[in-house]
Amino acid sequence: MVESQDREQVGRLLEAVRSSGRTALTAPEGKIVADAYGIAVPGEELARDIDEAVAHADRIGGPVVLKIVSPDVLHKTDAGGVVVGVEGAAQVREAFCRIVGNVRAYAPEARIDGVQVQQLVPPGQEVIIGAVTDPTFGKVVAFGLGGVLVEVLKDITFRLAPVTPDEAQSMLDSIGAAEILRGVRGAPPVDRWALAEQIRRVSQLVTDFPEIAEVDLNPVIASPDGAVAADIRILLTTEAVRERRKYSREEILASMRRLMEPRSVAVIGASNEAGKIGNSVMRNLIDGGFSGEIHPVNPRGDDILGRKAYKSVTDVPGEVDVAVFAIPAKFVAPALEEVGRKGIANAVLIPSGFAETGEQALQDEIVAIGERYGVRLLGPNIYGYYSTWQDLCATFCTPYDVKGGVALTSQSGGIGMAILGFARSTKTGVSAIVGLGNKSDLDEDDLLTWFGEDPHTECIAMHLEDLKDGRAFVEAARATVPKKPIVVLKAGRTSAGAKAAGSHTGALAGDDAVYDDILRQAGVIRAPGLNDMLEYARALPVLPAPKGDNVVIITGAGGSGVLLSDALVDNGLSLMDIPPDLDSAFKAFIPPFGAAGNPIDITGGEPPSTYEATIRLGMEDPRIHALVLGYWHTIVTPPMVFAELTARVVQEFRDRGIEKPVVASLAGDTEVEEACAYLFERGVVAYPYTTEKPVAALGAKYRWARAAGLLT
Repeated sequence: MVESQDREQVGRLLEAVRSSGRTALTAPEGKIVADAYGIAVPGEELARDIDEAVAHADRIGGPVVLKIVSPDVLHKTDAGGVVVGVEGAAQVREAFCRIVGNVRAYAPEARIDGVQVQQLVPPGQEVIIGAVTDPTFGKVVAFGLGGVLVEVLKDITFRLAPVTPDEAQSMLDSIGAAEILRGVRGAPPVDRWALAEQIRRVSQLVTDFPEIAEVDLNPVIASPDGAVAADIRILLTTEAVRERRKYSREEILASMRRLMEPRSVAVIGASNEAGKIGNSVMRNLIDGGFSGEIHPVNPRGDDILGRKAYKSVTDVPGEVDVAVFAIPAKFVAPALEEVGRKGIANAVLIPSGFAETGEQALQDEIVAIGERYGVRLLGPNIYGYYSTWQDLCATFCTPYDVKGGVALTSQSGGIGMAILGFARSTKTGVSAIVGLGNKSDLDEDDLLTWFGEDPHTECIAMHLEDLKDGRAFVEAARATVPKKPIVVLKAGRTSAGAKAAGSHTGALAGDDAVYDDILRQAGVIRAPGLNDMLEYARALPVLPAPKGDNVVIITGAGGSGVLLSDALVDNGLSLMDIPPDLDSAFKAFIPPFGAAGNPIDITGGEPPSTYEATIRLGMEDPRIHALVLGYWHTIVTPPMVFAELTARVVQEFRDRGIEKPVVASLAGDTEVEEACAYLFERGVVAYPYTTEKPVAALGAKYRWARAAGLLT
């Protein structure tokens, strides 16, 4: 805990720095902050002339480090402002003069407050600890390998600040070089508690003071005896943070319920003319079988598609839950005013022509209207949305009515239609398909809050290009993940946001790097591509949750077994070590030229009875937690025979209360496609012509199970 007087001291210091027009703290100012927050730094003194430098070095004793102290020089090493390992009066005098001379040549106008004389930290492992202000997630803390090569190696991991002690410890194991910290080639391990505590304290510092833009401890020297920050850099922000309008969970659920389960829908811009968006929306609502009231609104129409039309939405009798807009952008604001006066909870804004085309002011205007009247806005610039369990198709795109447990959202209309096509071709039942477009108001965290509670939704898959409020998304995800999996396809893997950073940590905090770690921290499954997202969404509701880590491969082809083993490793899974008694049990069912162990190779010429016996054993033994099946097409055991026996055995055990995830890879002629579809429909995730896809789906299920706390 940081004492209140220490926090107040830091607050006064930061205010003084900002009042002086500076955005960077000097090294002595950084030490004041570090001492207040218990961040370990070496002993040091500020020398304003050569004689003070000699006296300070003598008092500190042993070799010292000399560093320039200037509010105008951020990167001291680049300016030649650092000399390491100085000992004795003569060396101190020479180093002092050299540093000052280098900096005057590098930045002639720079103010020089003096030279910092710092205790030389004993050698150890160099790491970096820092924090940045991410535009999506706010304060983010970072940890990785440090020193001069930090931006070359880029071995770094991120978490939302503040972190708990356990989250700080997890960061030590999340970098590629984690083994170095545990001690390699006879080197002792570092003091992990001290290192994690430095991370936690930095995260608390930036949480307490939002005006801190970046913190850089680089290098931090980690050793068996502790962790000491040899250099500290703190940068302040000059920008005021714009607060986003916040809604309570109860408010979100109330408006989302009226959006996803409406009793009455008004279509503003409804039309009798084929080819117009207002006509398509009306037809989809009517033809889709929506049982609630449908009210066309058009000032020039009396009757639209056999329904009474109203000149204004304010003329519609009774309560309306949703207003779907199918009018040009320039007419949206006045119509939205009428929606607000009518007390309609939600406006679905299909029109384009807002921020995406540079018309930010027009979008700001409708957002202000929505906030003034309490109308939640979906869009603009969207294809609409589907709520299948309500037979609601509020879109100008093709209808879809296959009900199921997958909720799909997309920021892009094109991706939305790809989702629709995939769902249709794979017969994936969905609970909803929602377009988000510009996300002027409603966004992913609102949808997560709803889908997390929706009894019809078993899995949520989201395509996103950005997040308006990363922290709200993480909060909603953390509340949802224990109940159901979330799959995210994050478009854009660039690090453009890091180019203008003023610290090593900032330069490393590329958009994708931060997204990757924080989505994982939230328990979200990140899909590498569009097809992966859709396949995970399709497969995860089918697979039961695993109860342990023991995975067994049963295959009819040795080559498939090797590839399936590789895929397991690639997806963070591992093969079970088969105990002798289980090994003997499998051997009893396979020919002498087959191979037990793991993978279990039953060979390709075996009859259906061999497949059935080994699968049955895998389901029966409680030490096995998941099965990966590799099938090879033969006339002895045709594809549909394999599919039918596998589905029958799996269902038999499920009827007995024994549920395990089972995935299958089928290699063979085109008949395996039908066999895979048969298996998928019966709870076995199966794919033809690939060993990677079924294991990737299993890996996704395991990642969710771990995040949900279902695996120890």
